[in-house]
Amino acid sequence: MLLTAFDGFLSLLTLAMLLLAVAALVMAAIARDDAYRAADKQSKMFWLIILGVTVAVNLFVPMLFLQIAGVIATIVFFVDVRPALRQVSGGGRGRGSSSDGPYGPYNGGR
Repeated sequence: MLLTAFDGFLSLLTLAMLLLAVAALVMAAIARDDAYRAADKQSKMFWLIILGVTVAVNLFVPMLFLQIAGVIATIVFFVDVRPALRQVSGGGRGRGSSSDGPYGPYNGGR
């Protein structure tokens, strides 16, 4: 019974790793090629290959140490590369003034 629960947990963990890798691959493919150079990161092709191999490993070669290496690459993309690409591309938050509140500029009660 305990092994069945652990097997189910590992299945969910494998599915989560696959979904994160696919999401990272899609985000890497959508980003512009020049944004990688402007953010001083590895090339777009590098990240597409690394994340593509990660997706393939998660789908076809369920070896835990290879999956862990893929998770590390995916985490590096999400934590380091994607925020740098968003900053260079001008996407996301942070485009307004430093005095902007959640509903527009803060004018000090005037």
